Amino acid sequence: MMDFQNKHILLGVTGGIAAYKAVELLRLLKKAGANVNVIMTESAQKFVGKTTFEVLSENPVLSDLFFDADAAIKHIDLATGADAAIITPATANTIAKVAHGIADDALSTTLLAVTCPVMICPSMNTDMYQNIRVQRNLDILEKDGWQILDPDSGVLACKTVGTGRLPDPWFIFDRVEALLTQKDLKGKKILVSAGPTVEAIDPVRFISNHSSGKMGYAIASAAEKRGAQVTLVSGPVSLEAPVGVEHIDVVTCEEMADQMLANLDQADMIIKVAAVADYKPIDPKKSKIKKKDNNKDLSISMIETPDILKLIGEKKTKNQFLVGFAAETDDLEKNALLKMKKKNLDMIAANIVGSKDSGFQADTNKVKLFFRDGTSFDIPLMGKDKVANILIDHMIDKMG
Repeated sequence: MMDFQNKHILLGVTGGIAAYKAVELLRLLKKAGANVNVIMTESAQKFVGKTTFEVLSENPVLSDLFFDADAAIKHIDLATGADAAIITPATANTIAKVAHGIADDALSTTLLAVTCPVMICPSMNTDMYQNIRVQRNLDILEKDGWQILDPDSGVLACKTVGTGRLPDPWFIFDRVEALLTQKDLKGKKILVSAGPTVEAIDPVRFISNHSSGKMGYAIASAAEKRGAQVTLVSGPVSLEAPVGVEHIDVVTCEEMADQMLANLDQADMIIKVAAVADYKPIDPKKSKIKKKDNNKDLSISMIETPDILKLIGEKKTKNQFLVGFAAETDDLEKNALLKMKKKNLDMIAANIVGSKDSGFQADTNKVKLFFRDGTSFDIPLMGKDKVANILIDHMIDKMG
């Protein structure tokens, strides 16, 4: 999660049934450290009361420019001081007003004065949303530089099945993060691998490892928010695919190797985070291996799987930046430097596994970065999302 400390967010709420979701979005923004000022239309207050937003935001809600003597000036202060403005839900009426510069309430008047990035989250009946006039108004706002967050499809409050649902608050929050993130990777293509690979012993059993995919997914998400075009090749994990990322599911090492090599030529940066099974059974059984009373031991003949990182290291060009990961139990620096040399890496991120707060299943990580030029950098224990951004910072620095 992005650190929203010192970020001022303007949250506009209009009169749609989905107004209740704005409450959860407000909670997420506050949890991240943002200072949030809410502006509600008169219709919005028919769905959710001002008190709810005032208590959660710890700020007074603006709804009437003439309620008190300071309101007429306050909305200008809110507009000029905002780092981002989010309108959720955005009704057809509000979309039409702001598209044509109408300023007849606190929200539409304030939006005429904002100079920060603005995101509109339409939510309405399917036929209303698809109406040519609504689409024309959204096109106007998009051409003006405002970001339009497409609604979801599903069963609406009016029992219609179609497009028009407001996305979940966590999704909107993710896009607010992207809206506020510097696009220092714009124009770059990044290839990331994540998670474990799985090699079958029989239809029931398999060989794998403890990788959760969290680190790779955090890197893919961070790179997308920073403007990169990201392709994520992932083994089996229990994670939602990062928003805005091309997601390719694989199971075995061979499948991951095929997809990584197929997408290699187009990549400017390759970050191989996946924990690949180094060996697989030579002869996986087509039927379940049954336990036998007269045979207490079971032997499985194994064969080495393709070394994906080494293959990429052999094929990469001088203009491509290759990063590997090393999960070690001892001799961290020695093993990391040896791997970096053998696999022709530009950078390697190494950590000691086994600790509850660092490694495969944890939400936090402690990593040491080693670079081809002989330098290194210690990343102390922190959330994997923050580790991801620090790692990307160093990649950008080393690439010049």
